Amino acid sequence: MWTHDPRDDDDRRDERSADPRDREREESRERDHVDPRDVFQQGLALPRGREREPVYLDRDRFDLRGSEVRTLATIGAFRVVPVDELRDDRGRDGDLGRGDLERLRSAGLIRAVAPFDRDGERTTLVTLTDRGRELLEEHRRPEYEPRQAFYAGEIRERELSHDAQVYAAYRQAAERLMEHDVHIHRIVLEHELRREYQQFLQERNRDRPDSDGRPGRDQREIEAWAREHDLPYFDDRVHFPDARIEYESPDGRRDIENIEVTTAHYRGAHAAAKAKAGFSQFKARGSRVGGGSSGGGTPFDPEIAEEFLE
Repeated sequence: MWTHDPRDDDDRRDERSADPRDREREESRERDHVDPRDVFQQGLALPRGREREPVYLDRDRFDLRGSEVRTLATIGAFRVVPVDELRDDRGRDGDLGRGDLERLRSAGLIRAVAPFDRDGERTTLVTLTDRGRELLEEHRRPEYEPRQAFYAGEIRERELSHDAQVYAAYRQAAERLMEHDVHIHRIVLEHELRREYQQFLQERNRDRPDSDGRPGRDQREIEAWAREHDLPYFDDRVHFPDARIEYESPDGRRDIENIEVTTAHYRGAHAAAKAKAGFSQFKARGSRVGGGSSGGGTPFDPEIAEEFLE
């Protein structure tokens, strides 16, 4: 049964007290600018509008609105996202203590992962819970292709500082692409590309008890696989981007853009290989996970940083 949430009253009071001209300008921007985050709602039979609608998962009911679904899908698509790069239904910076993120966290659909220092500023990283991922998976439109993959906490602690910046790189690339009226279908993370590659390597070993586990492919087959998947092959190996954007041009042509987040550790042969691969490169901001902030940010909060992913 639906229960009254007094926080919804706060939202309605804020909307009534807001300058009508601000609301008009906001709606105009929404009409003129397609938000790259909307990509991840495609193929989901879930609310899109401002009003809350009931969404069921097993015996549980969640009253969600479009901005909350967009946030869930965005976090799921990238595995981990800094909260201040997310926006609520009124365009405010994400905040675990209020708005969409607070409601999603209270409902058990997202969780905090770790404090994140970026250029001396403190934020928090969030990921989906298993329940949050189940909600997205259970409400897919079966006819929609290609399917956007969603993740729940599948990341290692040592990768957090790097992977937390892939979403920002996507936003930059997507906004540039959308200036040319392309339609973005989905994002594919390095994790997914590598998993498909490993399945290809081990395909001939499947269901063979005598297999020694070595890849059952020669270099010519591997190079052909790389070409078929639009991945560079040189120095006897396949090179993978941090993420791939799949999109469609106005003339119907399908294309991709491979993106790479570069850090201060990209040096020597490693940096040269990334440059040779031809990926669109985005420089990562100085960042680290956990610890104190050199910029005087808020202190470590154990309730916000519930746990590191393993």
